[in-house]
This record gives sequence, C-alpha cells and structure tokens, in this order.
Amino acid sequence: MDLVVVLVLSLSCLLLLSLWRQSSEKGKLPPGPIPLPIIGNIFQIDVKDINQSFTKLSKVYGPVFTLYLGRKPTVVLHGYEAVKEALIDHGEEFAGRGSFPVAEKINKGLGIIFSHGNRWKEIRRFSLMTLRNLGMGKRSIEDRVQEEAQCLVDELRKTNGSPCDPTFILSCAPCNVISSIIFQNRFDYKDKHFLTLMEKLNENDQILSSAWVQENHNQHLEFTFENLSTTVTDLFSAGTETTSTTLKYALLLLLKHPHVTAKVQEEIDRVVGRNRSPSMQDRRHMPYTDAMIHEVQRFIDILPTNLPHAVTCDIKFRNYLIPKGTTVITSLSSVLCDSKEFPNPEIFDPGHFLDGNGNFKKSDYFMPFSAGKQMCVGEGLARMELFLFLTTILQNFNLKSLVHPKDINMTPVSNGFASLPPPYKLCFIPL
Repeated sequence: MDLVVVLVLSLSCLLLLSLWRQSSEKGKLPPGPIPLPIIGNIFQIDVKDINQSFTKLSKVYGPVFTLYLGRKPTVVLHGYEAVKEALIDHGEEFAGRGSFPVAEKINKGLGIIFSHGNRWKEIRRFSLMTLRNLGMGKRSIEDRVQEEAQCLVDELRKTNGSPCDPTFILSCAPCNVISSIIFQNRFDYKDKHFLTLMEKLNENDQILSSAWVQENHNQHLEFTFENLSTTVTDLFSAGTETTSTTLKYALLLLLKHPHVTAKVQEEIDRVVGRNRSPSMQDRRHMPYTDAMIHEVQRFIDILPTNLPHAVTCDIKFRNYLIPKGTTVITSLSSVLCDSKEFPNPEIFDPGHFLDGNGNFKKSDYFMPFSAGKQMCVGEGLARMELFLFLTTILQNFNLKSLVHPKDINMTPVSNGFASLPPPYKLCFIPL
C-alpha cells in the first residue's frame, strides 16, 4: 500500500478517535473547540496573546469551556462570575494545583507554590504560622520594610540623577525584606552572597517562564530538609519577583502619566511631609495614592491566566461534570479588565478605585493575588511593600523620563505565564 495512503488513513483514524472522545465527553466537560489528535487545541491559542484567545473562545463557548493542551482536557474559566464561583464559592473543590510540567521537574512537587493535596495543606499551614511568628502582619515587619525603603532611597541617590535601569535595585529591596524575615538579617546590595542569591532566583524565573503548555502522604514526612528548603525558595521567588516587577511597572506608568505622579506627590507632601518616613497608617488618609497602586496592579495584569488550579474531586459545576484532577485555568485578566466594573479598562486611571467624593473604593473584581484557598500567602506583605516603597521613592525623588511621555512604550513582554514591562531607563532627581 502506498505510504501516502497509509499516512492519510492513520491520520483519519486519529481524527475520528479524537472526535469520538470529544463527543463522548460532551455531556460531562464544558463545550469547546474540537481538538486535533495529540496536539489538541494548540492552533486555537495565540501563545503571544493567550488572553485574547480566551476572550474569543469565551464568546463562542461561554464563560466555562474546555481546551485540550495536548491530549488532556483543561477547563478555562473566563469572567468574574465564573472565577468567583469556582475559587470562592467552591474554594475547597478548586484548591488543587494544576499541571505545570517545568515546575514539577524542578521542584519535584515540593514547596508551597506547586505542591498539592495534603502536602500543600501542611506546608501552607506551617508557612503561614511561621511567618506570623516571625512578625508577618505585625509592626516589626513594617519597621523592616521602612528600613529597606530608606536603603533603597540611599541606593537610588548614588545614581546622581543619571539615567539608570531600575530593575536590579528594585529587585534587591523586596528580596532583602524576605531575607530579614527568614534570616533575621538584610544584605548590602553588593554583598557577594546576596548577589549569588539574586542570580539564582533570576535563573529559576527564566526556567519557569518557558512555555507551560504541553498519593497520600504522612504529614510528618512533609517536613524534610528538601521540602523546607524548596518552600523557602518559593517564598523568595514569589516575594521578590512579583513585587519588584510591579514596582518597575509602576514607575513606568508614573513616567507615562506625569499628572498622576503630581497628584500622588501632592498627597504625600500634604499627609506625610518631608521630615518622616511614610507609614501604613498614612494609607487611610491617602486615597489617591492607594487607588494609584491598585490601578497599577489591575492595569499590568501580571499573571493573566493565574497559576493553574485543579479540582480535588469530581464536581458538578454549572451543569457540567469536571472529573477529579482536571486542570483549571482561571483568567484573572478577564476579571481585572471587565468593562462593567472598570469603564475603559485599557486606560490607566486611578479613578477606577475612587468614588464620586474622591474616597478609595474597594472592588470585588480586584484579584491580582488570585482568590480563595490558593490565594497568595504574601499578599499582606506585598501590599505593604508596594505602598511604602513607592511613597518613599516619590517623597524623595522626581521621576524624569528620557523620552516624551507619549513616546513611552507600555507594551508588555510576555515570558510564558507572566506579563513583564519592557526595558527602560529613567532618572531619579533628588527633591
């Protein structure tokens, strides 16, 4: 038989098998595009703009749909109602960690970010308890962040107003806060051990940023040295990179919108002045600054598709049956960019978090830290760092762009699953 005929017949059989599999699960899993054999729906997804792909698919199949990333089904939740219903209303059932092959190879299912099941519960509980014992949520942590903010300012003064790329310095500050919590000691920004740590964290992020599409435990066995060291690494990675990236994005947005910067600095001058360091107590009297920081986090959409979840049991969700272990992707982008909650979501506007009287306005749609059981452990610390670092910088410096604000490039650089700001330089002009 001719080789071409054999290939055609083989491919046809695979296609028919795929169609049969899809139709046999139609009454169970949510609807979705027909997958191709082996590769699934990969051609229906633009890896350079996954969010736009999800938005288009949601218009066809609804807010809950199924994609095959390879041969396994993945359920996608798009929009606030679906995400909230899963992560909050059914938090326990959606608390599993979905498949993340690169991370699984590196972490071996250990740590707090990519573990699951009883291991994840035990390590998360232990981490939260330990962080609280070390001062998380207490005044002592704020003192450390304030101290680091002053060290950050001192380091920025060394630039003497010359153009600089703020990436490294902005990474050092949150990393040092985590160091002071875990090791009870901060490091000089040029300490060789500190630089090695920063280098390793960056290497890990580069590995984890590669494309991510392709049992019971005795709790006493979870507290091994390997597991605890992986957990510490997770705390450093999560506590350093997301905060430093947000700070870098924030400065770029403030350069792009100098009128926003001016309003924030006016509020800082009025509430804090120049003779003392900003504190968390000041935040309640600084609604515009608070709104600006929230809007930065909403606008930059740092983890558009969140980390993958998985259902911990068979669950009936919106008349669909999602089998235990199925990976679930929650589109945080579809929540943070909802035009009903945030008019003109593509525009950076602190007014999205202000009421008619200029008071700060909370929003249930604000989910940059995710929601539910898998919500970020360090949310409180991250919020504190963003407020104290940004207000201390703007208290001491004017930000000067090297180009006209209208020419500043805001196009994010996607690196697998996170959204990063484009590289840029600026000048920190002492006040």
